[in-house]
Amino acid sequence: MYTRRKFLASTTLAAAGLTLAACRDNAQAGAAQAPAGRTPASAPPAAISGPLNTRAIPATGEKIPVIGMGTSGSFEVGDSAAELDPLREVLKRFFAAGATVIDTAPTYSVAEDRMGALLTEQDLAGKAWLATKLSGVSGREEGMAQFHESLRRLKTDKVALLQVHNLGDLKTQLAVARELKAQGKVRYVGVTHYLESAQDQLTDIVQAEKPDFLQINYSVVSRGAEKRVLPLARDLGVAVMINRAFEDGKLFAQVKDKPLPEALAAAGVGSWAQAFLKFALSHPAVTVVIPATGKPDRQSDNLKAGIGPDLDEAQRQALVAALA
Repeated sequence: MYTRRKFLASTTLAAAGLTLAACRDNAQAGAAQAPAGRTPASAPPAAISGPLNTRAIPATGEKIPVIGMGTSGSFEVGDSAAELDPLREVLKRFFAAGATVIDTAPTYSVAEDRMGALLTEQDLAGKAWLATKLSGVSGREEGMAQFHESLRRLKTDKVALLQVHNLGDLKTQLAVARELKAQGKVRYVGVTHYLESAQDQLTDIVQAEKPDFLQINYSVVSRGAEKRVLPLARDLGVAVMINRAFEDGKLFAQVKDKPLPEALAAAGVGSWAQAFLKFALSHPAVTVVIPATGKPDRQSDNLKAGIGPDLDEAQRQALVAALA
């Protein structure tokens, strides 16, 4: 499993030479979009050097890289070489950059199976900071059975984070997660949702339960989380993982053929994907963002968003205006 020593080693590697390509990423759900003004995939990658930024998990002070990855859609593939080879490269670039946080779920069809097999095959399992979920189950026994099946599929004996997915059977499954944490099978416990319509309910749950982690949607066009749940998470010391920063790819259609706002250049932003990810990361409550992709060059582009300064308020507003 992921350790502080391995993280330091991986960031040293990244500082020595992080090679990242300038192509934009796809959506959290793995939807493929045509590049809008991006470098063609056949062009040589633009190389830059620098370690990924990290942020502390409030519950423990453990630092994790700010760019992670999701697996919904992107790792829900068959087992042919044509489908798996790009994922091998996606993972290779991810870990070479010093990234570690991988979010998945047992209800993402074969995503856990593919992730477990590829991490083991490439001897990367020890570097991964794995997050999975209790999803679509009811009752303690179902929750326990699903978790242990996730461990089998991921080829590991523990995970960093176990989340109650979309608040399903919340009271029971949160108790299951905390029981597993007490057993040392899980380091952190969290709750998730992906819709703004659920954020008031989620806010009340965070207030009452004070989980270690909260996973929620947040983007330049979906800013409802700014009203209550993100400020509360910051006040209570709850780490925040962001999903749907690309609105499942819809943001790229909105900016097709548009130039990046000039104000973003000072933050090192070189693509729309980087702009969208940096927007999410620039909120002070956010700990990590988890875009999903099955394309290596888009993975490299995502990772660039974790290097250099966050967006300041003027840069954030310039990006908001570009999407208006």
